[in-house]
Amino acid sequence: MPQWSRLLAAAKARTVALEQCARTQISSTAPTETVEGEGHAPAETQVDEVSHAYGKESLEASIPFHALPIIVIMPGFSQACDLPAWKELQDHHNALGRNIVLKEYFQKDPKRFEKFSHTFTNTVDNQDILFDFSKNFLTEETVSLLVKLAKEANVEELRDAMFRGEHINFTEDRAVYHAALRNVSKEPMQVDGKSVVEDVHSVLEHMKEFSEQVRSGEWKGYTGKKINTIVNIGIGGSDLGPVMVTEALKPYGHPDMTLHFVSNIDGTHIAEALKHSDPETTLFLIASKTFTTAETTTNANSAKSWFLQSAKDEAHIAKHFVALSTNEPEVTKFGIDSKNMFGFESWVGGRYSVWSAIGLSVALYIGYDNFHQFLAGAQAMDKHFRETPLEKNIPALGGLLSVWYSDFFGAQTHLVAPFDQYLHRFPAYLQQLSMESNGKAITRSGEYVKYTTGPILFGEPATNAQHSFFQLLHQGTKLIPADFLMAAESHNPVEGGKHQRMLASNFLAQSEALMVGKTPDQVKAEGAPEELVAHKTFLGNRPTTSILAQKITPATLGALITYYEHLTFTEGAVWNINSFDQWGVELGKVLAKNIQKELETAGEGANHDSSTSGLLLAFKAKANLA
Repeated sequence: MPQWSRLLAAAKARTVALEQCARTQISSTAPTETVEGEGHAPAETQVDEVSHAYGKESLEASIPFHALPIIVIMPGFSQACDLPAWKELQDHHNALGRNIVLKEYFQKDPKRFEKFSHTFTNTVDNQDILFDFSKNFLTEETVSLLVKLAKEANVEELRDAMFRGEHINFTEDRAVYHAALRNVSKEPMQVDGKSVVEDVHSVLEHMKEFSEQVRSGEWKGYTGKKINTIVNIGIGGSDLGPVMVTEALKPYGHPDMTLHFVSNIDGTHIAEALKHSDPETTLFLIASKTFTTAETTTNANSAKSWFLQSAKDEAHIAKHFVALSTNEPEVTKFGIDSKNMFGFESWVGGRYSVWSAIGLSVALYIGYDNFHQFLAGAQAMDKHFRETPLEKNIPALGGLLSVWYSDFFGAQTHLVAPFDQYLHRFPAYLQQLSMESNGKAITRSGEYVKYTTGPILFGEPATNAQHSFFQLLHQGTKLIPADFLMAAESHNPVEGGKHQRMLASNFLAQSEALMVGKTPDQVKAEGAPEELVAHKTFLGNRPTTSILAQKITPATLGALITYYEHLTFTEGAVWNINSFDQWGVELGKVLAKNIQKELETAGEGANHDSSTSGLLLAFKAKANLA
């Protein structure tokens, strides 16, 4: 029987077990009666959500078995919920979890902050980042059991295999070696017995030389003018990373350089970028590993057509287009000189590619020295993750907390709110990192998981977020663990730091308010009418992690990104899923190619459901294609 058939049969057989396991994990998330300081969603509601998501009716359709490979890795276990520590955590949760009242824990233990906070010292710029986990549903026993779970799940072994360059991305038979891209200290690193250090640093030297030529004005456009506009054309990891980093490090950016990032196939995106660009002074970075990504190549060809309307001669393309790719034939076919091609290896996943040549826009904007600091800060967090015992390992603890909330408290979402306007694209970047990595339902041994995986990650910069969705955090029915990020030192100390102090007051107040809440007695003491007391009561007991940096420097940002990378790794290792493929993005792309052909021919297309056929015909009519 083909593997996909075996998996389909197995998935059907496990549907009942899945629902039973989900009910077991979620039914004990919180009491249905409200206790002061508690406010989790009723278990029945959460069970309904899980049944809807994983029910018999939707199971077969929800698993893209056509994409499942033949290669499997047997990690020594299949289902995380079969591990002894998982069962101990369930007992621990049953005895403790539903009765946790955080503010009482702080009252009983004045040293709780000291016990559950950790400081990462970045050896690159000697700046500290404080990670405060104390406002989470944790006791020392909880941490001990979570660490035990990580050990039983072989998290450390998988981590070490990743750093050895082994093919832990088994569905694509690839190493997961983005850490090699930030190996600025040139430690020995190899894949398949071959050192990768030399090739990585060759690309970095190329990036350094090129970025310095452009920034200094030595590299000129076809009319001899200095380049002052960069248009990065890419999608997914070829866009989200560079956008986020250049925004986050804008204080380090070249004052006379303008950046545009084009990702969407919607023509508006490229049109708006070109509207504000001069072909004589614009440099296009075409970011696509294969140089065949539909959205990217379409936008790139539109950019080339726009450029040639002014430049006329295709020979001028060489001065205004560079490729961040590994497909030399397609690159040269486009008209880009192979000398202006910056490559990277197959072991670089898209969502980890900002450390690679895909980060050329970052190096151009902030300068290579700052880009080097960015890489070095990331390597420092790599070192911490590799060498620190799990009990004190900051990314590992963050990942274990996520498992704790997802699978024992029924949390479905996770909020990341940076109290820093420069970090406004950080949540979007983390969305891809987290949800593309751990939005999986098949274990490494080929079984359908019996527990929830990848949380829905979302976020916006505060204090804006406080005036939009924080209402749901404070008084809603859902448990939403949150990360609050802030730097003590602002790049813009307006009015003697007044703005920063106001920002800090909200950073501190929000985590405290979410924890302590507001009792009915407190509301009454303020003179509220009896009929409004319930409306003005805050249950509190909402968990948060506070992350406080000194300043958002290139090295600090590198460390923060890497913290979340390894947090995501830890989640996936415990859940026993492959965090490094992304088959889920493929099916829609394949169908889109077929439908695009149908849009160019008469009729409603073939083999569609009535909804898709109806929408196709409606679009044709509205777009005058019928």
